[in-house]
Amino acid sequence: MVKKMLVVLLGILVLAAGSASAQVVTGEAAPDFTLTDTKGVAHRLSGLKGRVVLLEWSNPDCPFVKKFYASKSIQQWQADYVSRGVVWLSINSSAAGKQGYYSPAELDGILVAAGFAGTAALLDPDGKVGRLYGAQTTPHIYVIDAQQKLVYQGAIDSKASVDAADIATATNYAAAALDAVLAGKPVTVQATKSYGCSVKY
Repeated sequence: MVKKMLVVLLGILVLAAGSASAQVVTGEAAPDFTLTDTKGVAHRLSGLKGRVVLLEWSNPDCPFVKKFYASKSIQQWQADYVSRGVVWLSINSSAAGKQGYYSPAELDGILVAAGFAGTAALLDPDGKVGRLYGAQTTPHIYVIDAQQKLVYQGAIDSKASVDAADIATATNYAAAALDAVLAGKPVTVQATKSYGCSVKY
């Protein structure tokens, strides 16, 4: 009887795991998608083949995201890597009525005021792309090489805090992955556990 109950319980756990958000696999092709940015321009991942792409899941109201934007750290990284040919796409998957949801014009205003220096900020209010990639937190970073292979996914850095003072002493996983890809070298740390606010699907 006990063995039967354990088998049933195990089956329930497996089903629960299978029903969770999709999780992309590092080393495999990044799933294609099309999203519209805050200015109404559509961006398709497959149309960026030949370019290195960074996806940054973001929510302007999340304290973990605010840490990087209020300190101007992430804007400096964006400007640096965009100048080196990287396509930096910020993605907001907050659903209507949830924390971080804004109209395109409102979000554009927030990002302009913050000094956003990425390529574009994309809107994913139905969460399709966020779930496709298994984005769990803001921030959550994905680095895609020029052949559209996912080479890194996870945390932006190694210190899971909201204290901006920690940025200087943290290991910047996103930067390390981008530097390796741009130099034609393998990415050493290919996946980490992301940290931050939960994505507000």
